[in-house]
Amino acid sequence: MNKEELIKIRRDLHQIPELGFREFKTQEYLLATIMQMNRTNIHITKWETGLFVFVKGLNPKRTIAYRTDIDGLPIVEETGLPFGSVHRENMHACGHDLHMTIALGALDEISSNPINDNVLFIFQPAEEGPGGAEPILKSDTFKQWEIDKIFALHIAPELPVGTVSSREGILFANTSELFIDFKGKGGHAAYPHLTRDMIVTASTFVTQLQHIISRKVDPLDSGVITIGKMTAGTVQNIIAEKARLEGTIRTLQPETMSIIKTELENMIAGFQIAYDCEITTDYGSMYYQVYNHGQCVSEFREIMKDAGIHYTEANSAMTGEDFGYFLKDTPGFMFWLGVESDYGLHHSKLNPNEDAIIVGVKAVTDTLRKMK
Repeated sequence: MNKEELIKIRRDLHQIPELGFREFKTQEYLLATIMQMNRTNIHITKWETGLFVFVKGLNPKRTIAYRTDIDGLPIVEETGLPFGSVHRENMHACGHDLHMTIALGALDEISSNPINDNVLFIFQPAEEGPGGAEPILKSDTFKQWEIDKIFALHIAPELPVGTVSSREGILFANTSELFIDFKGKGGHAAYPHLTRDMIVTASTFVTQLQHIISRKVDPLDSGVITIGKMTAGTVQNIIAEKARLEGTIRTLQPETMSIIKTELENMIAGFQIAYDCEITTDYGSMYYQVYNHGQCVSEFREIMKDAGIHYTEANSAMTGEDFGYFLKDTPGFMFWLGVESDYGLHHSKLNPNEDAIIVGVKAVTDTLRKMK
């Protein structure tokens, strides 16, 4: 595929963002595009709304997997682009349209010019939620292949086009959603002594949460608890009977996540007594850390040097990615691809530089060809 063909694919995909496990049009488009390729050595298998595309090698002794995510986000696009989302409430605000395009470009290259190794391209749904990696790994469909190595990329708006970035060890954090519901007793604002005010309770709880980070987590470790949404009350003169907090927990160590959740439950037990209320928690989706294997990153660094693509060392980040589940049992890595956008990930005006697509295809293809 040439640059113009890849840009057209990216723009087509950009217009049809779909949420996790609802990527029906996306799957249909991917299938139609793959059907136009050299398919003599390709085997396609559907899984939920995703795809496995297996390319048989010339002299296979192992199988390398490349994974791309395919879902969008519940964000109203504000880019003003002529190829903007036609799904008003959804947007490819995390670059998965570029991710898929790069995967298709690499698939076209590898299927047309096979390498010795088998290659499995994984088009994974639901990365943004509720998480597609873990159920894929548990599926009988995935288990029919034995994967020796796996890698993936993610766009980086802050990096220039022509640059990739990675690091050995922790790249992305362990993450967990956090939902906390409070139930007390509502009543008239003039009689607070007859009520159990959940706005007061929830507000106090939010301020006390940071005590867990400052006093229960090793200062040489890292942890974050963020409450991004609070819902409570009905009108200004009624004391709220219920309140709900929605947030996230992020840590650089799996053990720290366990510590934070234990302390959180202890804190909840105390609040239920102190404020005479009921509190329930739900941790929603949980993503395992993206831990890059050292040898793989070292090889990638050299491959990029030979390819003329600038490599820079990445810092660990508190962002989450369910690709980490793939790396728990299989050697591999994830890398950042520079796309030079004024707006960051999950922003309604994210507009990646499309010149990065060709760089991404070369980075992926060269890595598949030269990885030891």
